[in-house]
Amino acid sequence: MSSKDILASLADAKPVSYWLDDPGRPEALPALTGDERCELLVVGGGYSGLWTALIAKERHPDREVVLIEAREIAWAASGRNGGFCAASLTHGLGNGLARWPGEIGLLEQLGARNLDAIEEAVKRYGIDCDFERTGEIDVATEPHQVAELAEMYEELKTLGLEGNVSLLDADAMRAEVDSPTFLGGLYDRDGVAMLHPARLAWGLKQACLDLGVRIYEHTRATELARTTEGMAVRTPYGRIFARDVALGTNVFPSLVKRMRPFTVPVYDYALMTEPLTGEQLASIGWRGRQGLGDSANQFHYFRLSADNRILWGGYDAIYPYGGKIREEYDQRPETFAKLAEHFFTCFPQLAGVRFSHAWGGAIDTCTRFSAFFGTAHKGRVAYAAGYTGLGVGATRFGAEVMLDLLAGERTERTDLEMIRSKPLPFPPEPFAWTGIEVTKRSLARADANGGRRNAWLKVMDRLGLGFDS
Repeated sequence: MSSKDILASLADAKPVSYWLDDPGRPEALPALTGDERCELLVVGGGYSGLWTALIAKERHPDREVVLIEAREIAWAASGRNGGFCAASLTHGLGNGLARWPGEIGLLEQLGARNLDAIEEAVKRYGIDCDFERTGEIDVATEPHQVAELAEMYEELKTLGLEGNVSLLDADAMRAEVDSPTFLGGLYDRDGVAMLHPARLAWGLKQACLDLGVRIYEHTRATELARTTEGMAVRTPYGRIFARDVALGTNVFPSLVKRMRPFTVPVYDYALMTEPLTGEQLASIGWRGRQGLGDSANQFHYFRLSADNRILWGGYDAIYPYGGKIREEYDQRPETFAKLAEHFFTCFPQLAGVRFSHAWGGAIDTCTRFSAFFGTAHKGRVAYAAGYTGLGVGATRFGAEVMLDLLAGERTERTDLEMIRSKPLPFPPEPFAWTGIEVTKRSLARADANGGRRNAWLKVMDRLGLGFDS
């Protein structure tokens, strides 16, 4: 397609997340005014905070739980992501094997149980979020990626973790979803579900309210301090006194200031097409409705919505100098044009399709690509952060970890090295920005050079450092 046609495909795209542009979006609850008291205060109204509040009430129905959200429920990452709900707790098997090889079997088992628990909660609470456990295919679009997927499959078999995973050659891959760029795939048939991410958050909000959680929106936590009986959190129009506090603020600056260097915000972008016609859908197949992601370092993720639109996101991962989080970064026309060009390269048979929505948002990224956990203020405060783009499912597990830590309980989860260890923090500026830029350019060169990693990336690998979204 010509650049003119690509730009025309974006001409009518709304600058807002498709998931949030929903007539069923609930009204925000009133802000807190005055003082509140509770046993558990949850800060943050995304998946991390919502799961924590819900599970806290499930464990102890009489516990007084309050949740505060600075804007509206699902406003941030929980309403802007691709809707891939993965079982993996480690940002994929490869990352888990590299960091916790002795625990990988248990981590995979815990992740599978966590995904089962999400599916069960969706059913139990009647959450209408288009939950489809269709699986995901890692797609090879370059010859070296075919070999890498085959190596991963052999490693899975060696570890006895292949389960319902199968290796697809080019013909089998294109029988699932047809693109001239697809050379093979690794198909995980039940380890990933597709869902409507904002509706999941809104459904969790209602489930929390039904169990008696008190929720205040447009209530930003501005300060955290110890009291003689527990903790106090100040908000613009009041205070909350709580015995314990769980922080689910993720990409936003932590109230535990010493944790701030452990994450940086990375902006990710996505497009949503108009609904496909029956003829258009037939031209690409996709009868299994799986989630897809290519295997490049700069990767794309893509999936079908319930009304047969295609979400197409990823590739660019933009770190703003100084780690600033600003609404103006949610729109990036040059990235949208690049994504549209890549979309029509992947699916030339869909020439003429237009995009209805184009949006972006910040992801909390850490140097080990997967979440980390801990406590502060002598065990009265727990935190989880650093999900690095894989938090739709893993945040439920993180909620259980935070509640275990606050209870002072030794559990199967808290015994994990993954839980007991921390990633390396990012350096201060200008070193953070410089290091991230060098890494991004090196990853792009590796993609263009048969996957061969340069000296910089090899050093980063040995140090267990990286950059991802």
